[in-house]
Amino acid sequence: MIVSHEHKFIFLKTYKTASTSMEIALSGVLGCDDIITPAQADLQSLRATGADGQNYRFVHPAVPKRALWRRLLKRPERYYHPTVGYYEHMPGWRVKLYLGDDIWNSYFKFAFERNPWDRQVSFYHYKTRSKDAPESFEQFMARGEKARVDNWDIYAIDDSVSVDFVGRYENIGSDFENVMEAIGLGGRIELPRANVGKSKPNTRTYRDYYSDETNELVASWYPNEISLFDYSF
Repeated sequence: MIVSHEHKFIFLKTYKTASTSMEIALSGVLGCDDIITPAQADLQSLRATGADGQNYRFVHPAVPKRALWRRLLKRPERYYHPTVGYYEHMPGWRVKLYLGDDIWNSYFKFAFERNPWDRQVSFYHYKTRSKDAPESFEQFMARGEKARVDNWDIYAIDDSVSVDFVGRYENIGSDFENVMEAIGLGGRIELPRANVGKSKPNTRTYRDYYSDETNELVASWYPNEISLFDYSF
């Protein structure tokens, strides 16, 4: 997640949409007062700001207090926990709350989305990437809520899109360039390929993973994105 006061934009980081690549690209134009949340350690060399992020910790009356049990046991906070301020896949409503209406309403806000059927398969591979004998897609989907990867609540507030632009993963090159033009950085940033799974080459398309039951399950999980972008299986 990025807030750039220098270029007056807010990037909400969604799941499985090449958002890490965008974060890496945008990190190179951030000023010293801009905000970027921490990244995975293995991406440190790719980000101009490093993996530790910058300016994401702060004091705000809306930041939840640290749990008493965690304080008593002297347990460390994790960077993605809301008690440390801004975090990686932070929903727009909380970003707006922390920044205030003036900044939220005046900055260019954007996020990216992906066909939910394709996104779900990508999430499956991500969650099972370290297993020698991973469970099948059907077994993974049977987890129910634990298998969901929902982006809607990141860029929607009160069930309505709250950002100025939602690009499509399927049109990532042109849509990302449109965003760069909108924030005055057209032609200055090249989008890298990062955080790509290291699994064996896969010749299957996302459709090949689905049964009728899992197809219908995705449709029932993500009706908002499907309707807004006219996505289909």
